[in-house]
Amino acid sequence: MEGDFAERERKEERRRYVVTYDISDDRRRNRVARFLSGYGERVQYSVWECVLTASQAEKMRRGLARRMGGEDRVRIYRLCSLCAREIQMLGQTAPLVEVPEVYIV
Repeated sequence: MEGDFAERERKEERRRYVVTYDISDDRRRNRVARFLSGYGERVQYSVWECVLTASQAEKMRRGLARRMGGEDRVRIYRLCSLCAREIQMLGQTAPLVEVPEVYIV
């Protein structure tokens, strides 16, 4: 059963997501940042880029919802492949990293 899930996960298309947040409480903000570090790369203080399958993105969304307070704001933008290719960066920015699919068996 678990192998079936892993197989579906490998076949799912991965998309780029941009996650931004506005969280005033230091403790919650740090908890959200630690959580997101398992899903993507921090590109600015409160902006993350994640390359995920739809099921991974949903798991991330649920995890974020559990870590937020009532006054916190999080936005998740899914970028289509064409939009992701058109990302423009100015100033001192790190290059976009395409995360290869890695499977540990």
